[in-house]
Amino acid sequence: MTLDIDAILTNPEKHIIVCTGSGGVGKTTTAAALGLRAAELGRNVCVLTIDPARRLAQAMGLTELDNTPRAVAGIANGSLSAMMLDMKRTFDEVVESHSDPERAEQILSNPFYQALSSSFAGTQEYMAMEKLGQLRAQSQWDLIIVDTPPSRNALDFLDAPARLGSFLDGRLIRIITAPARGAGRGIGRIAAMGFGIFTNVLSKLLGAQVLADVGNFVADIDTTFGGFRERADATYALLKDSGTEFIVVAAPERDALREAAYFVERLNQDSMPLGGLILNRVQEVPETGLTQDQVLAAAQKLTAEGRGPLTAALLELHAQRMEIKERQKHLAMRFTAAHPDVAVQPIPAMAQDVHDLAGLREIGAALANQGITW
Repeated sequence: MTLDIDAILTNPEKHIIVCTGSGGVGKTTTAAALGLRAAELGRNVCVLTIDPARRLAQAMGLTELDNTPRAVAGIANGSLSAMMLDMKRTFDEVVESHSDPERAEQILSNPFYQALSSSFAGTQEYMAMEKLGQLRAQSQWDLIIVDTPPSRNALDFLDAPARLGSFLDGRLIRIITAPARGAGRGIGRIAAMGFGIFTNVLSKLLGAQVLADVGNFVADIDTTFGGFRERADATYALLKDSGTEFIVVAAPERDALREAAYFVERLNQDSMPLGGLILNRVQEVPETGLTQDQVLAAAQKLTAEGRGPLTAALLELHAQRMEIKERQKHLAMRFTAAHPDVAVQPIPAMAQDVHDLAGLREIGAALANQGITW
């Protein structure tokens, strides 16, 4: 089953494409190529990368990428912008947009918040969902393409909001902030007595200042814009909506296809809309009507006779490529046999690395070419 990329890119009902896959398979370049092709087919596109690699900016002719979408010049029909997620800046924007200046300053200057917004496990993925929600809420773009981090962490944003929400809504946090929430009430005073014993223990383990920073942060966050879980649920629902497509990107290699299988199974498990698999860097070999053994035999005969050394070398190179093609074909067929419902679109290996819009257009054209065969 072949993946019809242009049918997805031109469908006005499709608003989000999430590119996921292991590292080193060309996922960032593929996301950029999808964005460029969609824009030149008339869509208004924003490409959001969570991968810290700078290749996306270079290929699009931009000097840098940051937390603000930057327009790409030279687009014929629609429009194309690109940005790179700044985790802390996005968290700061959430705080600033949901609180008055005084309370925002209290939160932004809190040491625990500064640590949480910079390095807490799951924060990057949660902020990716926040940024995706922000972009989708704007009318400027009708298609957003998300380039996720490499490896299995690429799907962490499916879990991160729940983890972060559980942490902030969790039992320990509720205990820490209980005295402030119950102050002035009889039950609050009673709870505070038991809390004093508990905080003495925590103070010895964490330090009194850390405990105070955590308590103040959560109290401020809670009164500013409520639970994180509800916000995460809204974006999570957006990802499960029929307007979203997940595209898995892989190379025709054993490890990459094993990771691709994991992504496919995880997306199916979570009932996420899976568009299909892009199989990148497929070895193409011109048909000569000869088998690999025949090509090698011809090369060996030339070498033995001391004739045509260059021809012999080219024949050997051709035989090596035939071997690579057969190995890739075997691996791809194993994947499709295990996942017959997953549409696949192969992309041939390019002669050189992509470093400009012309290279991205070439990949986009290959993505739309339904005639590639094994």
